[in-house]
Amino acid sequence: MTNLCNQNIPGQVATKLAEDKGCNPVTAVKYLNFNDIIEDFNRNGSNLFRKVYQFDKKDYSAIYKTAVYAYQDQEHAKELGIDLGKGLFIVGPIGCGKTSLMQLLQYMKILPSPYHIVSVRDICLQFSEKGVKVIKEYGATNQKQPPIFCFDDLGGEPITRHYGSQTNVMQEILLSRYDLFVQKRIPTHVTTNLSASELESKYGSRVRSRLREMFNLISFPADSYDKRR
Repeated sequence: MTNLCNQNIPGQVATKLAEDKGCNPVTAVKYLNFNDIIEDFNRNGSNLFRKVYQFDKKDYSAIYKTAVYAYQDQEHAKELGIDLGKGLFIVGPIGCGKTSLMQLLQYMKILPSPYHIVSVRDICLQFSEKGVKVIKEYGATNQKQPPIFCFDDLGGEPITRHYGSQTNVMQEILLSRYDLFVQKRIPTHVTTNLSASELESKYGSRVRSRLREMFNLISFPADSYDKRR
């Protein structure tokens, strides 16, 4: 088990400081300093993207929650209302670095299970060529070892047709992924810049309800910007 010493975290997260937990090593618990994690993220991001990569302090609350999830910190996950069995639902303005964060976590291999990042636009373009088999591929409900996907830029996909038949492709895939989560506890990850009401408008109230059950919300502030500089 890993336990984060949440030092120098702004806002509500700062209400539980490291000294409240006692950051001395104890049996079967590995303590990590949040400042060290930020430095590690920045260093690996710079290596991955080959340019300066740096989180701003305004992003620390979102990154702290992401780190709690990534390192499977059960104690702080409970305090923050994070379910370590669910996936990540990363929300933020266009260009704030949602996709690059998921690429960074993938690069660092610190999430509990590996995953594939796929653009929802690419999925819909595949559907226009191949049809329903694409929904089955990414829904993965009938696969013996279902893969974990991160659906990038959810809501940014075009209207999709296959031989004249219009289908809300991501709606169908998300409903299939929900069934997969309920039956086998296989998580899914998502990035989006849409609000909850916009998601409901695009995919319906049923999907919005399922999203609450499937994901942990990680929200970047409205004035957040890309970490690659």
